[in-house]
Amino acid sequence: MSSESVIRVRALGKTYAMYARPHYRLFELLFGTWGGRWRRDHHALHDVSFEVRRGETVGIVGSNGSGKSTLLQILCGTLAPTAGTVEVSGRVAALLELGAGFNPEFTGRENVFLNGTVLGLTREEVAARFDAIAAFADIGDFIDEPVRTYSSGMYVRLAFAVAIHVEPDILIVDEALSVGDEAFQRKCFARIEQLRERGVTILFVSHSAGTVVDLCDRAVWLDQGQLLADGPAREVVAQYQRFAHASEERKQALRREMRECPGGATTLNEDRLSQGISVLPEVVPSGPDDGFDPGLVAPVTAVYENRGACILEPRIETLDGRRVNLLVSGRRYRYRYAVEFERSVAGVRFGMMVRTMTGSEVGGAASSTTEDAISLVSRGSRIEVGFEFDCRMLPGVYFFNAGVLGRDEEGEQYLDRRIDLLMVRVQPMPALRATGVVDLGIACSIHEAR
Repeated sequence: MSSESVIRVRALGKTYAMYARPHYRLFELLFGTWGGRWRRDHHALHDVSFEVRRGETVGIVGSNGSGKSTLLQILCGTLAPTAGTVEVSGRVAALLELGAGFNPEFTGRENVFLNGTVLGLTREEVAARFDAIAAFADIGDFIDEPVRTYSSGMYVRLAFAVAIHVEPDILIVDEALSVGDEAFQRKCFARIEQLRERGVTILFVSHSAGTVVDLCDRAVWLDQGQLLADGPAREVVAQYQRFAHASEERKQALRREMRECPGGATTLNEDRLSQGISVLPEVVPSGPDDGFDPGLVAPVTAVYENRGACILEPRIETLDGRRVNLLVSGRRYRYRYAVEFERSVAGVRFGMMVRTMTGSEVGGAASSTTEDAISLVSRGSRIEVGFEFDCRMLPGVYFFNAGVLGRDEEGEQYLDRRIDLLMVRVQPMPALRATGVVDLGIACSIHEAR
């Protein structure tokens, strides 16, 4: 990450005039403001200042109406500030409200060229990237239909595909990815990871605290148009969540405390729990059975270069051999795949990894250590690999990776690796008390303090 700032916001303000009656606007034009008689001012943003360094990923959090979207529109240049300054260095690609930048009467193809040229590409450059854009969006023949016929998910697919293929220096995403299906969301988050690795600066707005913590280096918290905190994503999100669940009276006190603290507060005081405890009985969740949904298809976001082996036939099974992708937390399953070897390889190992929607690693395993690896696998061999695992993931969508490693004169390297090879859904269950991503088997004891 560079120390160079690519976004500089200084004392930014945006004020809207609000009129109780439509004709008051005319009265103001004719007679002047007259002490503000005809209108009241709404400060969507007030005295907001921060910087974003090149290659940084910054989350913006805050409740509805806090000024997040207004800030992003000013950064994109689609809205002018009332006060302060904004400096943005580099090409900006933005995914804001659905359909922004699209002409509803144009086809998807025409809008790709329109958006691409607006974002600074020549028509020839858009044409050269069109096939890649259409393949990523994956909306089929709808690419030649008017976008007014699109669903919200199709809007997002096409808009995101254009935004990432213009090779932006800065990518701005405002909650729009929540519209797409899980497989497409995972494909988008995987591409965002690739952009981060290339040094693209990313501003990301989401109401999902976990997504902000997983993706972002920093977080900026806006409240009522003012910046309350700016710091490490995990700390700022924790502050915001505690604030969001406080009473209105407590919120007012916290706002005062944080605004008086230079640069924003770094921690918020938690109210101590006064009640104590007795033992909670163990609750065994009951819910749906595991099963298989043929429509639950992973996007396979990355395939490594083949170096002499090929992973085939990935699947998850119950221990009695029934294929499933709808899992139940607490049960044991087997993840299987086959590997065919196109050359003889020494020091062979196999691996698996489970990831969340945003790409965070939940857990995985290797078949052996480097010392215990298979000494030699001959050309033409086919090996069946199986990993038994306890499904401790909590309800949600998860993705399974697979990899095979071998050793040559250059050391150990991947012979084949597939990212997001399988997609599974851990099903919702009633009476489930665990929270987060993984069920840690936590037992809670409560007693009354004397």
